[in-house]
Amino acid sequence: MSLATGMSRRAALVVATAALVAVVLLLAFDSVRPFVLGIVLVYLLAPLVERLAAAGIPRSLAVLLTFVAVIAIIVALAMLALSPLIRQIQSFVEDLPHIARDAQGALADFYVGLNLAPDVRAYVDSVIAAGARGVGGIDAGAIVRPVVGSVFSLVGTLTAYLILPAWLFFLLKDRLRLADALERALPREWRGDVFAIFAMTSRVFGNWIRGQLALGVVVGVASFVGLEILSVIVDPVFGRYAILLALIAGILELVPFIGPIIAAVPALLIGITAGPQGFFAALLLYLLIQQVENNVLVPKIQGTAVELHPSAVMLALVVGAAMAGILGAIVSLPITAAGRDIFRYLFRRVSDPPASVPDALAAVSPALLQLIRPSALDATTSDAGEAGSGTRAVRRRRAPRPRPTRARSRPPETPVR
Repeated sequence: MSLATGMSRRAALVVATAALVAVVLLLAFDSVRPFVLGIVLVYLLAPLVERLAAAGIPRSLAVLLTFVAVIAIIVALAMLALSPLIRQIQSFVEDLPHIARDAQGALADFYVGLNLAPDVRAYVDSVIAAGARGVGGIDAGAIVRPVVGSVFSLVGTLTAYLILPAWLFFLLKDRLRLADALERALPREWRGDVFAIFAMTSRVFGNWIRGQLALGVVVGVASFVGLEILSVIVDPVFGRYAILLALIAGILELVPFIGPIIAAVPALLIGITAGPQGFFAALLLYLLIQQVENNVLVPKIQGTAVELHPSAVMLALVVGAAMAGILGAIVSLPITAAGRDIFRYLFRRVSDPPASVPDALAAVSPALLQLIRPSALDATTSDAGEAGSGTRAVRRRRAPRPRPTRARSRPPETPVR
């Protein structure tokens, strides 16, 4: 069996195994969702673990210290905001029918002030009334039943969440050992490409996750401060739900384009109960926050990690939402950006003549050379060197250099007397 045939069979085995794993994950998607959260936590916690390990702390202790720090931060935030948040959620649920009716009346008065035609105003009033009846008649069971699903799915999901901390601990502790095991398992000629793809994916997802977390925190805090200001200068109703609305704005920041629009809807609904000035004040606040985010925060925080054209963003968002719902919409951008970088890399690797692993990585981003394992680059370089030396040996055998001939020494002549 030739070397090319062996490589093709190994490649076919890898593709078939990856397809089988993908099918299994799709079939058990509900139970796998907690591990998606675990991967996000790995990207968030890994930098702190690596810094502690670089300082000489054992990795197991570094992971435990990271867990303790995260739990302490969560507990502190819960003590500060959980009780007010629960009260605001209860108040919002209780007041939602009243808010809808007040909004309906405010919109009717607003349209009357516009002096529209009676038939147009009647149509708009009927739409608002239908929306208010729909909001007031929300069936909580109809929301909970599709989420919970079957009993077996619920048990599987709870089990996954229970083992998630242990899974996260071992993954953070043994990251280097797992990478070493993968490197030993891979054929020598594959190592550079595999770890290059890992480096590109890790760079995009890591930067995107940390950037989105920072953006969510900034947008949430800015929304809370802005709503508190509006409660002082416009109407106290904004301060009554400030924490809840700020939390919604921070979470929906994960969903590009559509998320901020959805986050603004409850604020506008509450603002219209305070009259036209409340509606326009809330609208101005959310527009101002989004302008600052899009023009200042996103270029500073995200950088070029997810550099996609708006048309590509919209297409990826729609496709991701159609395939996997809200989770698909959230992760559609980093998946698309990682696929773009991998395509650029592989395009240079399969060109004629093919680019080396370092050259192809540098063409995508020079920073990627700092993320790939040096041993993988060394293996690629040594393979290239061995191939080059073998070629030179063949050439030497085909065209041997002529050996220099030695001049024969002549006996000294006997002088003639």
